[in-house]
Amino acid sequence: MTSIRTRIIVVTSGKGGVGKTTVTSNLGMTLAQMGKKVLLLDADVSLRNLDLLLGLESRVLYTGADIIAGVCPLHMGLVKDKRQPHLYFCPLSSNKNKAPITRDELQSLIDEVYGVFDFILIDSPAGIDEGFQLAIGSVSEALIVVTPEITSIRDADKVIGILLGQQINKINLVVNRVRPVMVKSETMMSAGDIHEILSIPVIGVVPESELVIIASNRGEPLILGKEKSLPKSAFEDMAQRLVGTAVPFTNLEAASSLNPVKRFINIFRSKKAKEVEDFTEFPEMILPVKHAKPRPQDLREKPKSKLNKEGNEKE
Repeated sequence: MTSIRTRIIVVTSGKGGVGKTTVTSNLGMTLAQMGKKVLLLDADVSLRNLDLLLGLESRVLYTGADIIAGVCPLHMGLVKDKRQPHLYFCPLSSNKNKAPITRDELQSLIDEVYGVFDFILIDSPAGIDEGFQLAIGSVSEALIVVTPEITSIRDADKVIGILLGQQINKINLVVNRVRPVMVKSETMMSAGDIHEILSIPVIGVVPESELVIIASNRGEPLILGKEKSLPKSAFEDMAQRLVGTAVPFTNLEAASSLNPVKRFINIFRSKKAKEVEDFTEFPEMILPVKHAKPRPQDLREKPKSKLNKEGNEKE
């Protein structure tokens, strides 16, 4: 049996409360829905919350620390999601037993599951202390979650510097809790502004929505809901980009307009702008006849008709 090339990704930020755990749970569930085998590791030893957002808190019997110590075998320490069989969850430690786990111990756990999963997403604790250092010790990629606030961006900048110092060069940015109305009024930074500041590729832009809060309180990732929403689409697009599919970013400003007429106009303008962009990329394309300027040969005098009034050819 051929083993899988596992991608190990830490989801981090520096600043707390920016939505790392929400991004981890929804992105992991989306990847699992796409047929990828996913393991979510909660590396926050003191304040474990990923199990709550997944709705798996009552099913956690063992932890990663128990697996490492030999208290239980691997298959008993991993919680399999009943709603999505490709998704597994494991907390590194319990809130009651906060015994520290070393980098070598975490690496041994990851070695056990490497080649079994397509993705291992590690939900990092806030800050840049021991918990963060532990979370980044075995990863090859990182997702930096930021909100459009200067404190979040400054902390993210510090984290990026640490990651680069650890030779973790594949870093992508997730801009969370964007409010399009505030961005339009220039009272909030846009994803483009944040990208220019941090110089990191943006892989996802998630709008602020009360639907995310409702789903979190239910213990059910938003992505499992049947109704369509902008945050749900954002997580789906993010997952597609993570696996290498080129997906255009949604125009949140157009999609969030409450006026249906303005919303239609904004969407129409976005489509027209995309058409112009596509045309400039392919200059060899010929414009439709109704827009085409007459070519020189079209300006020449056309030969007079050789048919008489009766429609017969003249002699």
